Amino acid sequence: MSLRIIIADDHPLLVDGLKKVLEEIEDAKVVATAGNGRELLNILHETAVDIILLDLQMPKMDGIDSLKILKKEFPRIKIIIFSNYGQPKLIREIKNLGANGYLLKNVPSITLKQAVIAIADGQTWFQDLHPEIKQSELLTNEFIKKYQLTDRETEIIGKIAQGLTTKEIAGELFLSEFTINTHRRNICRKLNIYTPVALINFAKEHGLVS
Repeated sequence: MSLRIIIADDHPLLVDGLKKVLEEIEDAKVVATAGNGRELLNILHETAVDIILLDLQMPKMDGIDSLKILKKEFPRIKIIIFSNYGQPKLIREIKNLGANGYLLKNVPSITLKQAVIAIADGQTWFQDLHPEIKQSELLTNEFIKKYQLTDRETEIIGKIAQGLTTKEIAGELFLSEFTINTHRRNICRKLNIYTPVALINFAKEHGLVS
C-alpha cells in the first residue's frame, strides 16, 4: 500500500523539489499540493492522505491555524511542520498542538526522507533534538517585524554570510538562481545594505550566522 502525501507550501519551486525527494521513498506518492490552509482543507475532503508536510507561513490560513483544525477534523493524518524557524519555544508549541514532527527547511534530503519514514511508522521527529537548530534561536518575531524581513530572506542572509554562492543557495533551497537574486535585492533594499561585507556583519550581529 502506498504512502499518500500532501505538500502544503506557497512556494511552487520548493514544492517541486520536495515532491521529487519524497517520491524517492519506496511506495510514496505526493497525491496533491496546496498553496494555503484553506485549499488544503478543501483537498482533504476529497482526497485520502496519510501524511501532510505543512509550511508554517502560508497566506489565507497559516500552518498553526491549519494544524489546529487538522487535529480536530482529521486526527488520523500525520502532520510534519516544515519551517525556517527553529526556536525551541515554537517547536514545543507545535508539539503541544499535536504535530508528529518538525523539520527545518535546510535539512538534507536524506533527513527529510528518514523523518517521513519514521513518522509513517508511528514515531515522532522533532528537530529540536538536532544541533543545527541552535543557530535559529535568535530569529525572534521581534527581529522579523523590526526589519520587515520574511523567513526566507533571513535564511538567505545566513547562507550568504556563510559564504555560499547564489548557485549553492539555490540548490539547497530548491529555488532558481533568479529567485535567490530577487531575494537578495529585496534584502538590500529593506536593510539599506549594499555590500557583502556589511551584510555579513549584519548577519553576525543578529545571530544569523555562527
